[in-house]
Amino acid sequence: MTKLFTCLLTVALLALASSLASAHDPSSLQDFCVAVNNSNSAVFVNGKFCKDPKLTTADDFFLPGLDVPGSTSNQVGSNVTLINVDRFPGLNTLGIALARVDYAPYGLNPPHIHPRATEIQTVIEGTLLVGFVTSNPDNRFITKVLNKGDVFVFPMGLIHFQFNIGETNALAFSSLSSQNPGVITIANATFGSNPPINPDVLAKAFQLDKTSNMTKLFTCLLTVVLLALASSLASAHDPSPLQDFCVAVNNPDSAGMYLLYYALVNGKFCKDPKLTTVDDFIFMGLDVPRNTLNQLGSNVTLVNVDMFPGLNTLGIALAHVDYAPYGLNPPHIHPRASKLLTVIEGTLLVGFVTSNPDN
Repeated sequence: MTKLFTCLLTVALLALASSLASAHDPSSLQDFCVAVNNSNSAVFVNGKFCKDPKLTTADDFFLPGLDVPGSTSNQVGSNVTLINVDRFPGLNTLGIALARVDYAPYGLNPPHIHPRATEIQTVIEGTLLVGFVTSNPDNRFITKVLNKGDVFVFPMGLIHFQFNIGETNALAFSSLSSQNPGVITIANATFGSNPPINPDVLAKAFQLDKTSNMTKLFTCLLTVVLLALASSLASAHDPSPLQDFCVAVNNPDSAGMYLLYYALVNGKFCKDPKLTTVDDFIFMGLDVPRNTLNQLGSNVTLVNVDMFPGLNTLGIALAHVDYAPYGLNPPHIHPRASKLLTVIEGTLLVGFVTSNPDN
């Protein structure tokens, strides 16, 4: 059996990985496309030139340093270290990015949107007040207090924020469903544009007198008008969800009248948006270590749509992996996803094998 198992790992399943990797055209049409700035002997793909696959090395798929806190000595008291394709060329065409977010006590990651990505955030340390606002006409405010180990999802294109309500530093990691998710900070875009937006435009948009002070205008911004901006951007990614979100329900009867208008969507029925609550967008407990007393010495806690209905149609999932000393997460494939791994504690040896014929 040992010889047969060795053969399986080194030969047979590589062919399976190759065949399954081709199931998601028109995403990446090769195993990977490491970005290069020099266009000589390269082809333009997904906004970046591809490095010759034969010249790639392990360093193209590795980025150190996310254990180092970012400086929060700024006006908002937070720091976002974004790992996108510009910093990590191996992400090119893989449809994923990562961010480390550090918060000082009472630090804020201010209201912003990601025009090209859903964000799923895990709290590593501290307590965060988070929330997002749905698009017009409802403009519902979905908010929750998160503690260590809690996970929250922010649907693509919607205004959202995180606020450290604790008296100690907080830390969170976010995965985003685009190699280049983009960010638009609402206050900066409105009041710090270059050239500035005409005051007459702002006054009319916010239904304010031009002599109104900026504090009043900023308050109005957060609560009323730029919600329309989130709505317009949220519609930019058809045929991803054609609404802000589609919380999964297993029982069609519980979807209410919404099923008169919505059929099966991405494998799950949609809950009537008017019946959704903040609990549909939170998953708790990832701070609890899992049992690694098994033959492999590892345990994978997968948070996908079956465990977290709010992920439905948002194109992202999350996993917490515990390893005992010398524990192994054995060779495997994800036929429908790229994976971006962050080591929180310990030292891991990792690797992958390319498809045929090079392997």
